[in-house]
Amino acid sequence: MTLDKTDARPSRRSSRKATSPLASYLLRRLGTSVLLLLGVTIVTFALTNLVPGDPITAALGEGASNNPATVAAYVERYGLDQPLPVQYLTYLGNLLQGDLGRSLTTGRAVTADLAVAVPATIEIAIGAILVSLVVSVALGTLAAYRRGLVTDQVVRVVSLIGLSVPTFWLALVAFNLFFLQLGIAPGSGRLSPQLSPPPTVTGFYTLDFLLNGDSVGFVDAMAHLALPVFVLSLFTVGLLTRFIRTSVLEVLDQDYVRAARAKGLSGTRVVLDYVLRGASLPILTVVGIAFGSLLSGTVLVEAVFAWPGLGTYAYNSATSLDLPGVMGVGLVVGVIYLLVNFVVDLLYGFLDPRVRLG
Repeated sequence: MTLDKTDARPSRRSSRKATSPLASYLLRRLGTSVLLLLGVTIVTFALTNLVPGDPITAALGEGASNNPATVAAYVERYGLDQPLPVQYLTYLGNLLQGDLGRSLTTGRAVTADLAVAVPATIEIAIGAILVSLVVSVALGTLAAYRRGLVTDQVVRVVSLIGLSVPTFWLALVAFNLFFLQLGIAPGSGRLSPQLSPPPTVTGFYTLDFLLNGDSVGFVDAMAHLALPVFVLSLFTVGLLTRFIRTSVLEVLDQDYVRAARAKGLSGTRVVLDYVLRGASLPILTVVGIAFGSLLSGTVLVEAVFAWPGLGTYAYNSATSLDLPGVMGVGLVVGVIYLLVNFVVDLLYGFLDPRVRLG
């Protein structure tokens, strides 16, 4: 009997240790994300049904909307005669099957439209955030090390300019200067007219051209990315540089950084192994927010460069009262922010044990 009790104790201990703190943290964050996603669907559905205008007239046109039989068939087809809770449950059921409805503007499935628009926006957003991160880490760290000196003042002025210049104005100036005046940048769109899009693998033209071994298409796609990425990067560089400077200044005053310097370690090693590592968590948060903003806030830049991304699709859907398209865009933007925040939370858990144990 005693042996049975002693044998049972390790099994209970092992069961307690079966779920590690990191796994428990991941499950908590995943559960929270699922609840937030459900909230996004509710808010998207509610706001879409509160917009002014008659979606039936927008969908059928003035002529067909005056025909009672046509209107009745349309209402019955899309369940518009049902109470809003029933309509929401129908929408949620279709959503779980990957059905976002059919766009009233393009006549295609909303999922098919978004499958083209979302990768186009993600491509310029990734380029902008990578450029911004490299430039802002260099400038912010340099300004922190040179605080109070001329270099620090110059970097702070540059970051202030980046935050102050309107993005749409900069896009117009860049397009006019580099394309219309100097002719050193390609025109609008994702590719030159004489080139055909690559076979779709990822939806990113640059990567798909590489996967297909088409160097000419890759260079052309990169050239078309240059101006939109530059315009979107300027504001993000200004934001990140100021924040990185502040974060690095806080870490420079820590005892472990002074101890590393006292040991005679090289400046490069102190920066990489101690300073930037200590400042990485707050920087990670701002980078996640900036990336989410880039993905959902490119409407004006896409309009200037005729970039067929999420912003352009959202604008066209809103102006034509395309409710399925508007709901699809709203859902995608919400999911983007949730995914970005989820990834940031996961990185927090990996980088800082205090987060996953708290």
